Amino acid sequence: MRLVQFLTPESERRVAVAEPDGVYLRIVARAQSVYDMARQAIEADVGLAGLVENHLTDELIDYTIIRDERRLLPPVDHPDTARWLVTGTGLTHLGSASARDEMHTALESDEPKSDSMRMFEWGLKGGKPSPGETGVQPEWFYKGDGRCVVAPGHALPLPKFADDGGEEAEVVGVYVIDDAGTPCRLGFALGNEFSDHVMERQNYLYLAHSKLRACAYGPELLVGELPGNVQGQVRLWRGNEVIWESPFASGEDNMSHALSNLEFHHFKYPNFRRPGDLHCHFFGTATLSFSADVETRPGDEFEISGENFGASLRNPMTAAAETTVPQVKVL
Repeated sequence: MRLVQFLTPESERRVAVAEPDGVYLRIVARAQSVYDMARQAIEADVGLAGLVENHLTDELIDYTIIRDERRLLPPVDHPDTARWLVTGTGLTHLGSASARDEMHTALESDEPKSDSMRMFEWGLKGGKPSPGETGVQPEWFYKGDGRCVVAPGHALPLPKFADDGGEEAEVVGVYVIDDAGTPCRLGFALGNEFSDHVMERQNYLYLAHSKLRACAYGPELLVGELPGNVQGQVRLWRGNEVIWESPFASGEDNMSHALSNLEFHHFKYPNFRRPGDLHCHFFGTATLSFSADVETRPGDEFEISGENFGASLRNPMTAAAETTVPQVKVL
């Protein structure tokens, strides 16, 4: 089951299920928010998919029109953006260390390993622990709260202070914290983690700065388990021309960490188990146009598609409006 949120022409919210043909959406009765339905499922102690199925209608909507009119919303959002946390992990995929390492150092046989390569090797050795054991913790980063999330089809802003705006095609896990403080996974979505790789290349300690950018995920939420082998495609459009494209792979078969290990090392912190919060967690990638020496520019459009995820995630990049950074005022 794949869930979609969108706006009607009158700006009313709706929840729907993507039909297998990808042409139509089937409306869920009396539902305006996947978040609210998740809270209902938690309270009733039932699965989200089962709850949705019990409220499906016969009403079908043309999916193409909604996409073309840019009326899609993120597949899950929170009414309070401050309670909607966006985070992620890096160096989690087989091959991701080489892309990172090329940014940080040119490894020679007589050179010490970079911190990135050492952390990646830790993941290879201890990122998939046996049941009952604790695995090695991954690299972790913070993107922002819900204000940094851009809806599918809408523009990712490139800040004036940015050195670069590059895509990162990833899988995103979506979670709601129940009233007892237990993380409840709703499902997965395609994501564009959108980072500043030129800045990060200067020094890996700039990673945190490079991640404090907009991002996007969706347009569909895959309810249930993530396939072990996710195969996808990422493209960079400039006008009507694809100037770069590449396959990408995700899922545990292509990762150095188990999802359960990544989830444990995120939710082990009590601050991330506050009842009612929504968490969107990017799981990393090994494929970057930046690694292929592609220089993006405003007007380019990123497209990310993947098996099992339905419609592709497309977002153009635009130069952010000029803003004045306020000086700190002493009280």
